[in-house]
Amino acid sequence: MIQKILIANRGEIALRIIRACKELGISTVAIYSEADANSLHVRFADEDVCIGPGSPSESYLDAKRVIAAAEITNADAIHPGYGFLAENSDFAEVCQSCNITFIGPTPKVIHLLGDKSMAKSTMRAAGVPVIPGSDGIVQSYDEAVDAIKKIGYPIIIKAAAGGGGRGMRLVKDPADLQKSFDMARAEASAAFGNPEVYIEKFINNPRHVEIQILADNYGNMVHLGERDCTIQRRHQKLIEESPSIAVDDDLRRRMGQAAIAGAKAAGYSSAGTVEFLVDDERNFYFMEVNTRIQVEHTITEEITNIDLIKEQIEIAGGKELPFKQSDITFTGHAIECRINAENTEKNFMPMPGKITTFHTPGGLGVRVDTHAYAGYDMPTYYDSLIAKLIVHGKDRAEALLRMRRALDEFIVEGVPTPIEFYKRIFEDPIFIFGNYDTSYVERLRSGAAIENKAKSEEVK
Repeated sequence: MIQKILIANRGEIALRIIRACKELGISTVAIYSEADANSLHVRFADEDVCIGPGSPSESYLDAKRVIAAAEITNADAIHPGYGFLAENSDFAEVCQSCNITFIGPTPKVIHLLGDKSMAKSTMRAAGVPVIPGSDGIVQSYDEAVDAIKKIGYPIIIKAAAGGGGRGMRLVKDPADLQKSFDMARAEASAAFGNPEVYIEKFINNPRHVEIQILADNYGNMVHLGERDCTIQRRHQKLIEESPSIAVDDDLRRRMGQAAIAGAKAAGYSSAGTVEFLVDDERNFYFMEVNTRIQVEHTITEEITNIDLIKEQIEIAGGKELPFKQSDITFTGHAIECRINAENTEKNFMPMPGKITTFHTPGGLGVRVDTHAYAGYDMPTYYDSLIAKLIVHGKDRAEALLRMRRALDEFIVEGVPTPIEFYKRIFEDPIFIFGNYDTSYVERLRSGAAIENKAKSEEVK
């Protein structure tokens, strides 16, 4: 049994983990940087330890300081949340060597699935549909040319150790290949310390749909349905919903089976997410596995009534899954909007600062996960996420109306947010009737989405 968990994170996810621990009767330790001294996760944890200056490299990303904090507080487990060290196989291995339970997959699995090229090979061998592309890492321009001969343009170059859109370049013209190849490698090296890249066929007009899985240490595994993460900018998600309007029962079954087959082939345990692209003919292709809890895990919780953080902790503590696939049911529809401190008029530029007014919406079916409050001065070192606004309704129509009402009630002053931009989305026929893909946000910002209103009316 796990007795005390150190939370190797900050912000809303640290608070989310603290809540789960309290309901399980587990003590908590918050770590914080000097910039986060006034953060709510510090206040609500049972113990707290300052581990360094505001810079992530000197605090939340410093594995030695995190481990030292766990040892001096006698924490027997570490929950990494998302980001920072959550998908760092070396950190998970250090936890093991120090007899500290890492709440996540094994170091071997994190390493395997964290390398996008090895992950693709694993999925392909398990019979999971994979986007056509290079057989593995592409080391040179000449190798890139040879790989593209087999699949044709357009292609996308991706960092093998990447994520969040970094180290990624779309190439439509052979004349742009050399420059894009060099830029992708340089960006991958700077962002991840690894310049390796691979090449995939670019899927036009896709939807981004992911499958949530849970697996214990005894070979039991279930999927908890899908989340549609198509509404995004710069390959980073803004709005997520479950179930997806583009997924029917048959596609859900096939994607769920593929996710489980791939995860079992990798020897997966803990909570995780298998991400896919779905084209307009409902073919789906593996993208990657996120070996951690996702920001958008909340909407899966809303439609399944399963606490994913609690399940993560219970699995790490050695318990078997308390349910089988046949026990999983889905109720209603849930949507999440990420409320970030960013300026939508300046290409979603992060603009943290002091929040002077902060009023959150409430009422039936409304949930807000946040670490912010009036008077909170957001540090400039970290992600600009202020809050996650989640609504649940009996169906998508009710959830859409509930989100519009909740956005009207959400007041944040002192920093810019995308709240007004989201209001536009939830009034746009393209979104309401589901005729969108991953290019939707850019098209809406440019005004192009309005041209498709007639198409949506036809669908109606």
